[in-house]
Amino acid sequence: MSERITLQQIHLSSGHDFKGRFEKGRLNNGSTEVDSVECIEGRGLVGDRYFDFKEDYKGQVSFMAVEAIAELEADLGIKVGDWSLFRRNVIVSGVALNGLVGRNFRIGDVAFRGAEQCKPCFWMDEAIAQGAYAALENRGGLRCRILSSGTLSRGENRLQLLA
Repeated sequence: MSERITLQQIHLSSGHDFKGRFEKGRLNNGSTEVDSVECIEGRGLVGDRYFDFKEDYKGQVSFMAVEAIAELEADLGIKVGDWSLFRRNVIVSGVALNGLVGRNFRIGDVAFRGAEQCKPCFWMDEAIAQGAYAALENRGGLRCRILSSGTLSRGENRLQLLA
């Protein structure tokens, strides 16, 4: 099976804003939007905070769907102008990400394994808007392991399910 997918944005951040910050306040490492990124098998995205984070880490790359962002905006009556606030690496459109949990798939020349849904954290209420944490339940994105090295680039791509 193969379907069209659009990689709308790619974000990298050198540091964590929320991870391990309970009751300590948010850090502001920011993120950089890039046109393409090098994915390294088993290690992560070159230049991202999760690169070589730990062996066989299930969140070497994270995806979020534009469709989920639109649903959140409709639920909360807001417009999220800066998608980097979600702290996901790749913002995509045209695919139901939850259906990729436990599946191997390829985008362009890079193979991935959908490890689990990205669970929203309570910080989303601060970063996005009050109620975002609850609104993102079951639509917070997809965490993946990288199964083969290659480059992901913004724009139209094909997503192919692998055996």
